[in-house]
Amino acid sequence: MLYLLAIVAALALALVVVNFGAAERRVQREIDHLYTVDDPQFQRAMAMLLGPAIVPGNQVQELVNGDRIFPAMLQAIREARRTVLFETFIYWSGEIGTQFAEALSERARAGVRVHVLLDWVGSTKVDRELVFRMRDEGVEVRMFHPLRWYHLGRMNNRTHRKLLIVDGRIGFTGGVGIAPQWCGDAQDPDHWRDSHFRVEGPVVAQMQSVMLANWSKTTGRVLHGPDYFPELQPAGDQPAQMFASSPSDGSERMLMMVLLAITAATRSIDIASAYFVPDPVAVKSLVSAVRRGVRVRVITPGPHTDQDTVRRASRGLWGPLLEAGVELHEFQPTMFHCKMILVDGLLTSVGSTNFDPRSFHLNDEANLTVYHPAFARRMTAVFEADLARSRRTTLQDWQRRPMSEKVREHLATWLRPLL
Repeated sequence: MLYLLAIVAALALALVVVNFGAAERRVQREIDHLYTVDDPQFQRAMAMLLGPAIVPGNQVQELVNGDRIFPAMLQAIREARRTVLFETFIYWSGEIGTQFAEALSERARAGVRVHVLLDWVGSTKVDRELVFRMRDEGVEVRMFHPLRWYHLGRMNNRTHRKLLIVDGRIGFTGGVGIAPQWCGDAQDPDHWRDSHFRVEGPVVAQMQSVMLANWSKTTGRVLHGPDYFPELQPAGDQPAQMFASSPSDGSERMLMMVLLAITAATRSIDIASAYFVPDPVAVKSLVSAVRRGVRVRVITPGPHTDQDTVRRASRGLWGPLLEAGVELHEFQPTMFHCKMILVDGLLTSVGSTNFDPRSFHLNDEANLTVYHPAFARRMTAVFEADLARSRRTTLQDWQRRPMSEKVREHLATWLRPLL
């Protein structure tokens, strides 16, 4: 019996190591400050190191909260003529889930090819009857990394991406899941604060490519042709790139993008993150930015959070940041689920990525980075509006918190690599 227990314990330990260990060597040193975000060499580095080129001619429109996000997404689906591709981490039950299922099914009945990829863990609360009905109507619904004995080594690798691409011409990305919490206008604790983005222009082809990479990994089939990759004309004047990260392919791209952006800053860094758990390199980079004279502001969830352990771990790491002069703010009215980084009024990166080890090392993530001052100004205004509804924590506040709170937060930081 003891021998059997030892084998089980060894297997369990092996699974933890395989699922939470780094698949590749991580960025372990602070990146040198060589240029600013408006330097052509910076954008050249971003393109070469992250993979996709920065393409001009795009139009990115911000959508704030569910009352504006879901109608825009549903309208795009209902107007689809050839293809719909939809990848999301969370798809739960409720009226909004039914609306999406009905819209996707109606298009499939009309002959549109509809492909839906749901994360198996994130969408465990989905109404299975809803999935069965979509499949019966012709929607191809697949689960990303479902639990199988032969997939145990990758069970912690989830797709956290939020992507909707219609006819290869209109894309959506951001932070929302398909669940009742994202409906409304962040008017109370039951309705979350989040942002999503509607995209047109050449960068939509990059969004399609990101989605299709996981589709082919899941199904073994490659989707291509003009219905998926039509010729795209300029739709605006915003240069942008869409890049992705995955533990199986370029797991460090997200962290590298964030560190490069922070390192290039000379005036301002604004970070909105649902889960803010910076690693030592990120902390050093933010502290160095402040010492260069950069104003650094961060908004994270306050008392209304769906992950209390993450909030405690985050607060346990605030000491060096507060001592350096980083402004840390907690959103008060409801759960804050936004994911954005703004640098020097030019670079704006949005998508599914949180500022935490899970997003940087364990999940499949995707971010859209826009290099445009007018778009950055609009997103700064959104950030300022959220800041007005947040409470700042000073170094004195942090130092004076109760001992019981300090102990719980310190213990939570031990879990940082898993969060």
